[in-house]
Amino acid sequence: MQNWYHIIPKNTGLSIYVWIIFCLLPFFFIFRSSSMYEMMIGILMTLIFFLSYRLSFISNSRMVYLWVSVEMAISLTMTVLFGYIYFALFLAFFIGNIRHYGGFLSLYIVHLTTTLIAITMTFIHQIDSLFPNLPFIIITVIGVILLPFTVRYRNQQQQLEDKLEDANERISQLMVIEERERIARDLHDTLGQKLSMIGLKSDLAGKLIPVKPEKARQEIDDIRTTARTALKEVREMVSNMRGTKLEDELIRIQQIIEAAEMDFYYEGDPQLTNTPLLVENVLSMCLKEAATNIVKHSEASSCHVSIQQCPTEILVSIEDDGKGIPESIEPFKGNGLQGMRERLEFVNGRMELESSGGTKLKLHVPNVIKNKEKEDSQ
Repeated sequence: MQNWYHIIPKNTGLSIYVWIIFCLLPFFFIFRSSSMYEMMIGILMTLIFFLSYRLSFISNSRMVYLWVSVEMAISLTMTVLFGYIYFALFLAFFIGNIRHYGGFLSLYIVHLTTTLIAITMTFIHQIDSLFPNLPFIIITVIGVILLPFTVRYRNQQQQLEDKLEDANERISQLMVIEERERIARDLHDTLGQKLSMIGLKSDLAGKLIPVKPEKARQEIDDIRTTARTALKEVREMVSNMRGTKLEDELIRIQQIIEAAEMDFYYEGDPQLTNTPLLVENVLSMCLKEAATNIVKHSEASSCHVSIQQCPTEILVSIEDDGKGIPESIEPFKGNGLQGMRERLEFVNGRMELESSGGTKLKLHVPNVIKNKEKEDSQ
């Protein structure tokens, strides 16, 4: 069972306002009675029902069946005395949240059977008062039949999605660890031998300087050559490391957006000039995260990406026409936007977020110019 829950069920396919009406309706049925004694009993049973319903979500597995029994008894009593059958929908929703299949099936059969019996008995004795509500009673019976299975299926689907998300996160962590180990091996293989050679030749040159200066000078030349060779190999290794180019990432983003049945537009040149691979990789990852958020949360119909390389900075903006970010949600408390902000701060970048008539995200990164000729000459 869930550790905590509101009285009003969520994720049932019905609006929260419908459930609020169901919470208020019993008082309408109660106040139709002419007896003050019956009104007091009805109000007391309604309060006890909601208290039991609340406790059933936070109690352990043994007490759950006790509270459900109390709720069933109150639901049947309210149906027979006042013709109010809608407590059966609350019970149907709760039964769908029971994880143990045996308990779920047992309570489902008992609840369905007792509800049908109570409705039949009430129709026999109060047909004149219940006949105008016949369409709503039929809808309630259908809800009692289908709602538990619907809720159970949704819960199982949510659990599978959570497990898949955890597995993907674990895979990502393992990929990062594997990449780090690969880089460590490459650095060791590339630099280990040459650094050891430089150390030995440095010791040898120090010993030869007093006795054989020419030989020492030759060793120093070898050290210089070995150092340049090692530096060149490190640069080649870094250049060959797999990095995400903005141009390639933009193609993948377009495929994701169009697969979600959204229109995709972009302007600007994704081929950045004189931009370090690290900066381009960070922009690509941020752009991918933004596109993923649009697909998951925006409910948009279109996505627009703009790329501008100014003299002082690179500006990448991604905009959608969706519902925007609700005011009740703090956007940077989630891992997605917070991770993007941290990546940008690593390259001295920043992020701007606008949410009005959609969401617009701007990524600013200082334009660092690489001078390859100068590096090669050093």
